[in-house]
Amino acid sequence: MFQNKNFCFSFCFLIISALSFAQAKEYVLQFKTPSELHRFLKYSNKSIPLISAHRGGPTTGFPENCTATFANSIRYNPTIIETDIALSKDSVLVMMHDNKLDRTTTGTGKIENYTYKELQQLFLEDNEGNQTLYKIETLDQVLQWGKGKVIYNLDVKKGVPMKMIVDAVRRNKAEAYSVIITYNATQAAEVAQLAPDLMISVSARGREDVERMENLGVKVDKMIAFVGTAEPKAEVYQYLHSRGIACTLGTMGNIDKSAAANGDALYYKLIENGATILSSDRPVQAGKQLAKFTNDKKLKSRHIKIIKR
Repeated sequence: MFQNKNFCFSFCFLIISALSFAQAKEYVLQFKTPSELHRFLKYSNKSIPLISAHRGGPTTGFPENCTATFANSIRYNPTIIETDIALSKDSVLVMMHDNKLDRTTTGTGKIENYTYKELQQLFLEDNEGNQTLYKIETLDQVLQWGKGKVIYNLDVKKGVPMKMIVDAVRRNKAEAYSVIITYNATQAAEVAQLAPDLMISVSARGREDVERMENLGVKVDKMIAFVGTAEPKAEVYQYLHSRGIACTLGTMGNIDKSAAANGDALYYKLIENGATILSSDRPVQAGKQLAKFTNDKKLKSRHIKIIKR
């Protein structure tokens, strides 16, 4: 169940990181009410483009779905944190993308076979397989950490009841900085019924998708459209923008690879073309281009602040 992998490396990295954090800045997103978040995320030609750090922005020494990783991500950009929620054997909401522990922890086997107490015996590993000092966290811990710092995109893994997610958001008073990800109209309708005040990330690639969800009771002013992992046609952006719906483009995968090979200016162009949010595995590089776009267009928001630590 427990394997010691590259522990010395991770310990040294943690010490170096702690020293650098002492002088760090944080780019934070702060909202007092859900209504402030809704207005901020509603599309307009003054919308500030944002990075969504896929799985929290993991990098060397910083594992997926971990608040230490989130803290590292906001050193570079104001950030939406996309993070994944699974369920332990004893029904604790924990942060994990895979249904197995093997890739991202010192454990093995399915997460559903372990109680939360058993999971706490494990350590998280970064994407290079280095063991870190970080533990698997709960959704409650993550939501408490994020207040006044980030917007969360909460990705609910298969088998996790949406009601449990909504209850956790309520319990932690996280309505002003949480968006729940859904993958189809039925899921979106379920969340809209459970929590009509919460923002929902919906899969929408045009009028038909939006109208289907509207007919099921999902309000347009609570929608953020995930338009896929390839650029949609211009008319898709035009329609969604006409309804005030911000658009998330998933660059993780082929688009990120293309930017790495051909130049990061691609991210700037994606925003020019109509995306509002880029969900990326390269949040630092993409974020620099979005900051340049923001400065070039002289965009501002009172909800984005820089804090020196």
